[in-house]
Amino acid sequence: MLIRRKNNPFKGSWALPGGFVEYGETVESAVKREIKEETGLEIDLNGIVGVYSNPDRDPRGHVVTICYKAIKTGGQLKANTDVSEVICIRRKDLSSYQLAFDHEKIIKDAF
Repeated sequence: MLIRRKNNPFKGSWALPGGFVEYGETVESAVKREIKEETGLEIDLNGIVGVYSNPDRDPRGHVVTICYKAIKTGGQLKANTDVSEVICIRRKDLSSYQLAFDHEKIIKDAF
């Protein structure tokens, strides 16, 4: 699943859905909240892909990403909040999309 970013950085580029952890929130809760907010889907987490912490991976500053594998448990796929479009694609079609940040590496790591 990819989202098209509505805002900078990388406005108009495709990315994995995600966002920032709020104060007092666990990273697991943040993932579920961000997926629901951006895509309309409810998920259960199914393992960690990896932790991405290169200080240069985000032009806004040093942002650490924890990427999870997940399975859909409910909801309807729809773009919401800071997302202009949301799609599900096949892995073989990934090269057709310009991805933001280091998300191409993250997706490759997942497989």
